[in-house]
Amino acid sequence: MDSDKKNNEDKSIDEQYLMSIMAGSTKKEPPNQEPDSPQEKPEVKQKIKNKKNVEITYAEQFLTHHTMTKRGDKSIYIRPEYHERLSRIIQIIADDQIPLYAYLDNVLAHHFETFEKEITDDFNNKYRPIF
Repeated sequence: MDSDKKNNEDKSIDEQYLMSIMAGSTKKEPPNQEPDSPQEKPEVKQKIKNKKNVEITYAEQFLTHHTMTKRGDKSIYIRPEYHERLSRIIQIIADDQIPLYAYLDNVLAHHFETFEKEITDDFNNKYRPIF
């Protein structure tokens, strides 16, 4: 078992494959496939833009700061495959330094910040006061 752990630690993480899994793709591109031109080389870090126009990496946005101090009082249910993906992201990228509930809280906070106007507009279009 220790040899398996050492083998896993020695292998480098294929970040592009991990990102494709998060996006829902299950195909793995052949490793060490170099692009033909320098223009086609993928970016080393995935950049996320927030409302303040400051570019930060995915890990900085979602996996570094804890926005919650405790787990909370509510339970939620997610698909088993999503739970596995989220757990692996936390284990690999965040080195198990952030709990799942805090990661999900960060993802939801970003979602609401990004789509606040659309959500508010849709809500206001559907909601009609009685009087």
